Amino acid sequence: MNQKKNITRTAIVALVIAVAGAGGYWAGARQETHGASQPATGGPGGQIDPATGKKVLYWHDPMVPGPKFDKPGKSPFMDMQLVPMFADESGDNGKVLISPRVQQNLGIRTADVVEGTLSSTVEVVGSAAYNERDVALVQARASGYVERLYVRAPLDRVRKGQPLAELYVPDWVAAQEEYFAARRMQGGQDLADAALQRMRLAGMNEEQIRLVTSTGKVHPRITINAPVSGVVDELAAREGLTVAAGAPLYRINGLSTVWIIAEIPEAATGQVRPGAAVTARTPAWPGQTFQGKVESLLPEINAATRTLKARIELANPRERLAPGMFANISLTPATGQRSLLVPSEAVIQTGTRNVVFVAAGDGKFTPVNVEIGAQAGNQIEIRQGLQAGQKVVVSGQFLVDSEASLKGTIARMVDASASAPQTDRPPAETSHSGTGRVEKIGPEGVTLSHGPIPSLHWGPMTMAFKPPPDGLPRNVAVGDTVAFEMRKVQDGYQLTAVTPVTDSAPAAMKPGAMPPAMDKASMGGKR
Repeated sequence: MNQKKNITRTAIVALVIAVAGAGGYWAGARQETHGASQPATGGPGGQIDPATGKKVLYWHDPMVPGPKFDKPGKSPFMDMQLVPMFADESGDNGKVLISPRVQQNLGIRTADVVEGTLSSTVEVVGSAAYNERDVALVQARASGYVERLYVRAPLDRVRKGQPLAELYVPDWVAAQEEYFAARRMQGGQDLADAALQRMRLAGMNEEQIRLVTSTGKVHPRITINAPVSGVVDELAAREGLTVAAGAPLYRINGLSTVWIIAEIPEAATGQVRPGAAVTARTPAWPGQTFQGKVESLLPEINAATRTLKARIELANPRERLAPGMFANISLTPATGQRSLLVPSEAVIQTGTRNVVFVAAGDGKFTPVNVEIGAQAGNQIEIRQGLQAGQKVVVSGQFLVDSEASLKGTIARMVDASASAPQTDRPPAETSHSGTGRVEKIGPEGVTLSHGPIPSLHWGPMTMAFKPPPDGLPRNVAVGDTVAFEMRKVQDGYQLTAVTPVTDSAPAAMKPGAMPPAMDKASMGGKR
């Protein structure tokens, strides 16, 4: 019995020792593989890099900037060494620090935020048309017959006072004969006055009545003259035609001014107002300009072209502009309110946010969310987020954006403003594809020597990936060339699809294939 108890006690002690050893091994392996997520107190924060003499905050993998390690070593994600993050490079209050040498090499330039008025010329196209406010209608003043036409075709040019047609009016004959009969009667002055009034009612004007009374002859015909100069737009009269009183005979359009019907883009309609000055040019008269103004904006948007029609009135000296002519229009918008202006290239537009980098001095840059307004030429209006006199990055801002993303500045800014994540950099769930060679397959992951991955701006390198959720295909082995897809996860990158590449295609033709010199030794894990 005692012997059995001793054996049992010995087995229990051995089991406890084994479990403790396994736990220590697992903790050590975890510490070695993943490192601490934050610098330990009194650890790297107190270390001094002997090469630079700077205080080290933590180490990280620039390709996977999330995890932080409390000691140097090889990255568990890439075939490269961890990089130290120094205290004077971490920035403060969301700032990004870039050394002056790097700024000079990459040509980072800044520009001042200035206060001014955003005003520019809007260039549009249009076509000429008749000015519908410069129209004269010629009608028959009395019923009669068209005996003669002097202007016989539409689009004939006419001058003011030019004879157009001659009408025979029978009703005038009776009224004039009655007048002559009353005048011959003794004491018939009252009857003569009544006959004159009847001639007026028949459509005769005062000049025609004076002609009848002065000559003492009957004038049954009337000559119709052009009331204005212009072009005959419509002709409704023909010789021998019977016309009633008020019947239209001619429609004459003046050409001293013309309309230009211009298509204004919807985005520019806010800059155009009635009365704005206009300069027009037409291929028909090269080198000559026509001046005018915007008469009105028609309240309707073309759903197909997203444009608004503007009616522009132009002076037409020597009647050179004809309806249907094509014209290039330069509109000068009315002077707007003063606002803050920055160069257009300073604004990074992600679709959900607009970001600029403000130079804070000493090589530090701060990302700032801004609200933008109208844009003209190479300037854009800033409605909120900046102040006059600040300096913004206008060249190389994507380098600053990359540095900010690596150091978590953008993430802190997004959290602070409760805005959407930056969309100009690939989101975590975005899938990326590439081609590489299988170097190692193990339970902890798959090591690939892959070619460039343009969607992540990666160059050729060797790195470890987490295996696909459903595991690797059975026909994939070490040494095979595969096409793969992967996505960003919390602690690295995970393969989502792996497909072997057939050997029938030459290596140079395979997407993402690396040159022979790009082996692991030559790449060294660098981008």
